[in-house]
Amino acid sequence: MTTETNDLSSPAVLGSKLQVGVNTRRRHSLGEQGERGKWWRFLAILVITAVVIVPIVAVFILSLTPSLGSKATGLTFENYGNVFSQTSVGYWLENSLGVAVTTVVIAVIVAAPAGYVLSRGRSRWISSYALILFVVQSLPVVTAVIPLFFLFAKLNLVDNLAGVTIIYIGSTMSVAIWMMAAYFDSIPITLEEAAWIDGASVFGSFTRVVLRNSLPGVLSTAIFSFLLAWNDYLVAVVFLRSDVNYTLPVGLNTFFQQNATDWGDVMSVAVVMMLPPVIIFAVLNRYFSVGGIGGSLAGR
Repeated sequence: MTTETNDLSSPAVLGSKLQVGVNTRRRHSLGEQGERGKWWRFLAILVITAVVIVPIVAVFILSLTPSLGSKATGLTFENYGNVFSQTSVGYWLENSLGVAVTTVVIAVIVAAPAGYVLSRGRSRWISSYALILFVVQSLPVVTAVIPLFFLFAKLNLVDNLAGVTIIYIGSTMSVAIWMMAAYFDSIPITLEEAAWIDGASVFGSFTRVVLRNSLPGVLSTAIFSFLLAWNDYLVAVVFLRSDVNYTLPVGLNTFFQQNATDWGDVMSVAVVMMLPPVIIFAVLNRYFSVGGIGGSLAGR
């Protein structure tokens, strides 16, 4: 018993106990700091979310407020019926959807193979092509608006939705190609080599292997192209002159000028403009995944 007591009271044992106590207190201190850090991060995210959400909620509530001369009381959807039945909002919505969808389809169809070449190719020509894309991407659209206006005026493409669509496609193409190339870089080339061994052609491996594993990249490119065409105001206000050819951004601006005091109708048009991007993100959000091809190389 005396030996055990001496061992427990020895300097080595006491030192180890003190060290354990210090480590325990340090872990508790770090845990408390981590909890406080989580609360600060949560608070910051909450404030940022509120700053973003509050204006959107205000626009939606104002769109439900009865307009001038209305007999409705409280919140009502009457404004939406008024703007669609008494104004050209329906035409503007149709024009914007047509232009945006056409831009998305053509941009993705062209950018996918171009991005594949940019990702897999290794030559001076492809490097020069990538440099040209970078230069074009760095130029603002406003620098090309005036020359394009004179050119399109000679081709009868001013006040024409086809002319605006051509400009949108050209504006999105460089960034769309870069986005597709960046995603293709994340797909191992060994997958294509396995397809080639099985007898697939280069185009066959591209369509059956690369594109099938590139859904998040394709959707990101499509959403970028859609938002650029959907939200553009500068190009549309320069090239579109007729009320029936307006897209929603231009139409909303003219509608606001005519109904500056009728906030219910103005905000209902703003909500109509916000809904398509929100619906697209809500529907396509589940298709965005990271690491979807992680198991494709198992056993290799």
